[in-house]
Amino acid sequence: MQVKLQKSFPIEASPGDSWQFLQDISEVAACVPGARITEQVDETNYKGQVVVKLGPVTATFKGDLEVKGVDQEKRELQLTGKGMDSKGTSSATMDLNVAIQDEGEGNTQLVGDATVTVTGKLASFGARMMTQVADQILNQFVVNFSNRVVAMGEGAEAEAAAAKVAEQPREISALALIWQTVIGFLKGLFGHKPSTSG
Repeated sequence: MQVKLQKSFPIEASPGDSWQFLQDISEVAACVPGARITEQVDETNYKGQVVVKLGPVTATFKGDLEVKGVDQEKRELQLTGKGMDSKGTSSATMDLNVAIQDEGEGNTQLVGDATVTVTGKLASFGARMMTQVADQILNQFVVNFSNRVVAMGEGAEAEAAAAKVAEQPREISALALIWQTVIGFLKGLFGHKPSTSG
């Protein structure tokens, strides 16, 4: 099963600081709850893992990440990743292009274009559920990304951001993500009032 995602998010940091941070693969990976780089093989290849908690059960996905290209002028990064859970029941691959855009007056946009392919038990969730769960993960990623960039600075704002970084969850809570997805679905289904004719 394949899911395509195109997203754009505002970042509360300067384009220069955001681009500098984006090139630190280990720090960027840590923006995903439960994810971390475990080994840097060479300049462009990394090994990592993602810990997912589903109720009392914790699953670990291990995989490889490769930096396919870095465009300093466009502030764009191209990555590919692949991984499998420790029991070999699910696997995933990802192609990701991510860029930092200068919106002027210190405003920044993080723009991402990803294609994710999943097999095994993960695929049984279906494309719609996978897309909504991926949206939740991306939302968490952007918040953590922004906090970590701001924490690189100085002053009260940087200290507040650093405190938020310290409180970041150690794993992805699959139940929480699915629950948020269900709530979002129900709001979309029942959240609109019927129009009345005057």
